[in-house]
Amino acid sequence: MPNLDTPELVFLPLGGCGEIGMNLNAYGYGPADDRRWILVDLGVTFGDDTTPGIDLICADPEFITEYADQIEAIFLTHAHEDHIGAVGLLWPRLRAPLYATPFTAHLVAGRLAERGLSHVDVNVVPLEGSVEAGPFEVTYVTLTHSIPEPNALAIKTPAGTILHTGDWKIDPDPLIGEGVDVDALKRLGDEGVLAMVCDSTNVFVEGESGSEATVRRNLIKLIGSLSGRVAVATFASNVARVATVIEAARLSGRSVCLAGRSMHKIVDAAVSTRVLTELPDLVDEADAGSFPPDKILYLCTGSQGEERAALGRIASDTHRHISLGAGDTVIFSSRVIPGNEKGIFELQNTLAEKGVRIITDKMSKEPIHVSGHPARDELERMYQWVRPRVSVPVHGERRHIMEHATFAKSLQVADAVTPRNGDLIRLAPGKVEVIDVVPNGRLHLDGNRLVPAGSEGLRERVAISKYGYVTASVSIDEDGSIADGPYVSARGLSEEDGSLADESLDAVEAACDEALDGLSRRKRLDDEVVETLLVRAIRRTCERVFGRKPLVDVTIMRV
Repeated sequence: MPNLDTPELVFLPLGGCGEIGMNLNAYGYGPADDRRWILVDLGVTFGDDTTPGIDLICADPEFITEYADQIEAIFLTHAHEDHIGAVGLLWPRLRAPLYATPFTAHLVAGRLAERGLSHVDVNVVPLEGSVEAGPFEVTYVTLTHSIPEPNALAIKTPAGTILHTGDWKIDPDPLIGEGVDVDALKRLGDEGVLAMVCDSTNVFVEGESGSEATVRRNLIKLIGSLSGRVAVATFASNVARVATVIEAARLSGRSVCLAGRSMHKIVDAAVSTRVLTELPDLVDEADAGSFPPDKILYLCTGSQGEERAALGRIASDTHRHISLGAGDTVIFSSRVIPGNEKGIFELQNTLAEKGVRIITDKMSKEPIHVSGHPARDELERMYQWVRPRVSVPVHGERRHIMEHATFAKSLQVADAVTPRNGDLIRLAPGKVEVIDVVPNGRLHLDGNRLVPAGSEGLRERVAISKYGYVTASVSIDEDGSIADGPYVSARGLSEEDGSLADESLDAVEAACDEALDGLSRRKRLDDEVVETLLVRAIRRTCERVFGRKPLVDVTIMRV
């Protein structure tokens, strides 16, 4: 029986375990009935074909909001959307002080303003700065990643020190910002690290992830060899890559036009925080068309096939100012995020149909993209520096987390846990183990409302998208006679010529007539009986006529 008065150090992932993205982590210290908490990252993931109408998804903070008055602070490791994208959505439920380094803070302030929270302050922490938050002392440790100012957090508590790595890699020449602070990591290892909560994304990848400096050399060579208009699609958040493309354009005698809202936002943030200090004059989209083809380069959002991003609109000929055609080239300096394959290939096929040459990393002899996450050799070096007693893999699907735990033990780490979202893990004192499973799940941004993933409206929308929708209306007078109808209409069902269902609904109306004719006048006075009868008749007839059982709504009017 645990002693409820004994202070404990616990770790609770609510997002980011069993998935790559949607990160939300909590650390608690104190007796079980009086813990103080800090949160690390509030991220999103994105909707797909299984969530029609949903763009953003975040972790459900239900459990931790019950202790909102015990949350000391929210710390943000870096500015990728899967780590900061839910700040504006969830902060009103948490209302704790926010901390981030300058570049991240600039972007988070913008996210808050978009949600009407411009009054919420983001406390700016200098690189390598420290913050006291209740029983926690949190120090930012400089790492490298595919965005400026990626940080690990050294979280010191009375029960021991945790290193929360966030997203990272070991880039010997990151181009933007400082390299990995190896000395700080080794000092932590010498002082003793209880647990390392660590990125698992590339645990199956042998070797190293590669350097941005290598990409720069290769893109300069590639862009310099091309004629016609050139467009480069890359992740806007990778400021080093953005700077590389701009430099490659300069060396090839091309001016640069930024295309896409995210690209403008990131560049503005990088300039405002002096991450970028030497930026040439950029060409406005409205003016780019006047440049000779071999004198312009478009730096675009849309590398993941997003229809509304700049490259998607260029491909569909819906961009107001930019067009590409035969003799032009699009370079994808990015990776294919799993789940985005269909959209990316459709985009590339559309461009190819226009005569545009496509170049991807797999088609290039030399790398034009490198990952921002650690491969196995980099993971091994991190464990050698930090030497934690416990490995806590996060930021991965189940297979990544299980493999990471096995790999850590092969590196002589004494213990490893394999967390799932909602696992409350006691790190100290005593044996490291899961001591509870707390409520957890997902929230979907449905219009301007955050609703649970399993909400009835979303389930119904998915069903309508799969099976179609039929409505029937009938008027019944006070003695049970049919006064008018039934009338049937449908959405999402087609005639054989491709037009919306019309004539085929005659059979459905006939089935409704027959069903009502077989019902006594007395039973027609019962709305529930009439509705059940018509729903069954409609679904049975639609299955015969269309091969589908649609959702059905019945309206009964009493006259």
